[in-house]
Amino acid sequence: MNPATQHDLAKLFLRVTLGLLVMLHGAAKLKGGMAGIIGLVEAHGLPGFLGYGVLVGEILGPIMLVIGWHARVGAVLVAVNMLFAIALVHMGELGHLNRQGGWALELQAMFLVSAIALALLGPGRFSANQR
Repeated sequence: MNPATQHDLAKLFLRVTLGLLVMLHGAAKLKGGMAGIIGLVEAHGLPGFLGYGVLVGEILGPIMLVIGWHARVGAVLVAVNMLFAIALVHMGELGHLNRQGGWALELQAMFLVSAIALALLGPGRFSANQR
């Protein structure tokens, strides 16, 4: 396999994995309702309707990643969603370790950094529109 194909396959694996894993979080929010998210957003002094932005970052963005349609935009949506999640929910855990000794925000960090990497790298040729 030539290096270009290897790079494109790596981008495909990263895109699909990140998209599906983040989408599971969005699906859980759809199933459980948005009241908790809206309340959290309002508790931080922001308008409640901004809570629906989580669906953009955890449903629309991941779909864009999985199919590779405007995947850079989808990656940015996921990254922005993760920044909001860290700021609104996880800021108090920033310097903490979890019970297993890992960083308390390792999942959020992995989602954020993977999304930034995809925004910079692009989707590769195994995507709907290679953008």
